[in-house]
Amino acid sequence: MEHDHMQHQHHVGAPVANHSMHNPKAFRNQFWLALALTVPTMVFSHSVQMLFGFKLEFAFSYLIPAAFGTLMFFTGGRVFLLGGLAELRAKKPGMMALISLALVVAFTYSLFITVVQLLGYTWAGMDFWWELAALVTIMLLGHWIEMKSIQGAQNAVGELATLMPDQADLIEGEQTRRVSVSELRVGDLVLVRAGATVPADGFVVEGHSKVNEAMVTGESAEVARTVGNEVIAGTINSDSSGLGQGALTVRVSRIGEDTMLAGVMRLVREAQASKSKTQILADRAAGWLFYVALGSALVTAIVWISIGGQTPDFILERVVTVLVIACPHALGLAIPLVAAISASQAAKSGLLIRNRLAFETARNVDVVLFDKTGTLTTAERGFLDAKLAHSATLTSVNEVIALAAGVERDSEHPIGRAIFAEAVRRNLEIPQVLDVRTIPGQGVTGILEATNVIVGGPIVLTGRHIDINVNDLVLADIANRSGNSVVYVVRDSELLGLIEVGDSIRPSSKQAIFELQLQRKRVAILTGDAKGVAESVAAKLGITEIFAEVLPHQKAEIVSKLQADGSIVAMVGDGINDAPALAQADVGMAIGTGTSVAIESAGLLLVSNDPMSVSKAISLSKRSVSKMTQNLWWAAGYNLIAIPMAAGVFMPIGLMLSPAIGALLMSLSTIAVAANAQLLRK
Repeated sequence: MEHDHMQHQHHVGAPVANHSMHNPKAFRNQFWLALALTVPTMVFSHSVQMLFGFKLEFAFSYLIPAAFGTLMFFTGGRVFLLGGLAELRAKKPGMMALISLALVVAFTYSLFITVVQLLGYTWAGMDFWWELAALVTIMLLGHWIEMKSIQGAQNAVGELATLMPDQADLIEGEQTRRVSVSELRVGDLVLVRAGATVPADGFVVEGHSKVNEAMVTGESAEVARTVGNEVIAGTINSDSSGLGQGALTVRVSRIGEDTMLAGVMRLVREAQASKSKTQILADRAAGWLFYVALGSALVTAIVWISIGGQTPDFILERVVTVLVIACPHALGLAIPLVAAISASQAAKSGLLIRNRLAFETARNVDVVLFDKTGTLTTAERGFLDAKLAHSATLTSVNEVIALAAGVERDSEHPIGRAIFAEAVRRNLEIPQVLDVRTIPGQGVTGILEATNVIVGGPIVLTGRHIDINVNDLVLADIANRSGNSVVYVVRDSELLGLIEVGDSIRPSSKQAIFELQLQRKRVAILTGDAKGVAESVAAKLGITEIFAEVLPHQKAEIVSKLQADGSIVAMVGDGINDAPALAQADVGMAIGTGTSVAIESAGLLLVSNDPMSVSKAISLSKRSVSKMTQNLWWAAGYNLIAIPMAAGVFMPIGLMLSPAIGALLMSLSTIAVAANAQLLRK
């Protein structure tokens, strides 16, 4: 498994921006070296001494800035020079090319002045060694901050790969054997002890406990898991044996790359590879700015030469400052960092972004359509209700459930498992029923204390001529019209109770609908189920708009009709029949346990299967795009103001930017953009 972990981490660390593969540690080390060289370079710079009114000279002390500045150019400046050369060779100049140009100009001019001074010639200009040193140091600081932020945001999701255990307890007969997880096969039985990590996706066949799924689904509360429930690789069996939770016996259903965790990692890689319109615009803007900077520098030189009255060193200083101030560092950071952090925050909330465009569109959604089965409901036969029969001799519903659970203890039927799981959940004392047999087409029978107990459908009553009160018939009819099944619990010839089993509504569905309605979203159910069943679910959730009994292609047509008036439509579904509608919708959201066809048709994946993630996605989309817009305006607006100042346009009123001050302000702009993006974490 160690190899798999490294492989996952490699993919999750894929670049978000062109230079995101740079190592933050390398920039950190270069920065501290550059800072150590910059201090003496500035102290012994003649222009700095004049500026601050001190004098520190000894023989050849003026060569210290030249020596350290040259060292800076070839050490700290090397990464920018190589990056700029690569961009120029690819005919896609951008930020690195622009920084490189500024460094080359400053270095060449400063070296020229130093040589002239050594040869004893007179030159009116000042060298730019300290400006070059400050530029390299500040650029390295900005890049270090950027790389550290981006890598941290990406690795937050990549840590999922480390959740998988290396070994598992394989059950072989009456014995367990410690094996490598890579040895597991579908169908194997594994023992997951209290406090241990689930080694593979599977279903619980014995035991009950609470499982911590926060690292996969984002749900902080532990989830009860018992016979028939699915468990996910990488989740943790809660160590709460004192509360009745303990070991789980799990039958493996998916291993290796087929597990949900592996699927999550693949989707993360896809999300990192996708770009939004805003990000593409920012990338283009960085390229355009390179030409704007060159053009501005050229115009600056031509205008000052044409005006006359200024020395070459002044003109070159203006050109260098223009090139420095125009570096699109903040612009290059503005979008990728927000994208990386929003993806990380989404993953923590149980939401995976497969398509950035769909995610950004979510903020403008007008209509949210929900498939019913498997989306608002669990799509599993679960216990819904139980009632005593009108003339039953038992005193409580719990007695009915416990008796039925005793008969269904070893049942493989979904209804039987649901009844047994409910008895376990209620902590009931389940009786030991003997001679349990299945009666084909009727139900299950067993012997308890010399009485015959039967759990089954209506045929149990008619076939054995068992009387049923009209009130009980009404209850059964209401349940059947809601799409649920009713099983009857009979002891000898007496009807003891009725148990309603069906597709239960997810616990968070009602709150999810309420949250969307608070956001003024139009919410509707879009399902192929019968109208009565859909109406029953809608009534419980507070939904008034229903599209029922529709075929898969009709679902897509309904989405299209809703879009006809300009509405932005989101579709939430899980099945193959939802795929056309998911693809047609402006924003397709697939439930994580859904089919691969549905997932491939959607732009967003709700890993936690929690409908609450829909409102979270819309909210995060709004905040994310807002941060992108703010960062773009900050980066672009900064350059629009700073470039004219660097060129000397405002010189008549005393506003002038030196290369070093320009570099400082540019890096402050970068830090501001990074800090603004970090607010997404709050």
